[in-house]
Amino acid sequence: MPGTVLPPFPDDVPTVPLVVVDYALMKAGDAAEIDGLWKAATELGFWYLKNHGADEEVDAMFEMGAETMALSLEEKMLFEQGDSGVSFGYKYAGSSAVDQHGTPDACEFINVARDDALAWPTPARRTYPATVNARMESAVRPFTLKSIEIAYVCFGIFDQKLGLPDGTLARLHPLDEHSGSESRCIKVPGNLPYSADKATLGSHTDFGSLSFLHNRLGGLQVFPPGVEEWKYVKPLPGHAICNIGDALTVFSGGILRSNVHRVVDSICRPPPKAQAAYERWSLVHFTRPGQSIMMQPLEQSPMVAESVAKAPGGKYNTGVNAGAWFARRIQYQRLANRKGPESWMASRGTEHKEIY
Repeated sequence: MPGTVLPPFPDDVPTVPLVVVDYALMKAGDAAEIDGLWKAATELGFWYLKNHGADEEVDAMFEMGAETMALSLEEKMLFEQGDSGVSFGYKYAGSSAVDQHGTPDACEFINVARDDALAWPTPARRTYPATVNARMESAVRPFTLKSIEIAYVCFGIFDQKLGLPDGTLARLHPLDEHSGSESRCIKVPGNLPYSADKATLGSHTDFGSLSFLHNRLGGLQVFPPGVEEWKYVKPLPGHAICNIGDALTVFSGGILRSNVHRVVDSICRPPPKAQAAYERWSLVHFTRPGQSIMMQPLEQSPMVAESVAKAPGGKYNTGVNAGAWFARRIQYQRLANRKGPESWMASRGTEHKEIY
């Protein structure tokens, strides 16, 4: 659980060297940091973020998660997210698939909607366990606000680099419209069985625009372009891991890269080496577009228009808004909605492929 002394990340497993971006310098307009962010966002789609100023909020969120997961299953199930395509609330272990064969997952988590954190104490989307409510003002809301700030700073930089008017991407993520944005605290048991022949479960790209991740154990893996091999992302103390999601890939016509990744927390893939014996906790805030925003490229940018012209026809013109896009992917992850392999594929992202 959070606060446990953990063994170090092993030095003999393949890792990917991420660009380190200093948030304080980037926010202040440092050209080198801005260029580093752009390089990471357009090549791998992942980067470390240091000096983000959210350490206290992150610790408080892990405490909230531990208190929530310690509740009885009966109590947690009163707030279960259900099978309709709504993500907010509690998700129990085994409710979702991790591959096209319908293998159940092993993680449980609590999702708190951005809209509920900002509207507190008035419910905007749903209600939550008492452990969440008790920390809404002191932990969930501050973490949400910090995550929003970081996302908007990145959006401003992406506007400039893409040749878009200032504020374009921020306006696609309005605070006065409901969205799928949420904070998630995840628990995965330790000492899970390992099966080497099922080491490719769970590959995906993220639904939304920007993910702001904090973890203390290894588990996250990415599939770097041109390498054709899964590589771990090593957790670094005081560093968040950020990545681009599908929405920014669509809006930018593929310039901003939503890379395939997986989290080694299923019934088949434990964290590496000695870390496998411990519970794996992680925390992430997902920034996603407003529900009514159409998922289509911003072709008023000549750079985006040129990229779209080079892509397969219609690849980035989804024909749906962000609300429908998000609900479809959530809904078809749930095993209760499974009809076959096609259900799994309906839950995947823009760059997904089955990787073996």
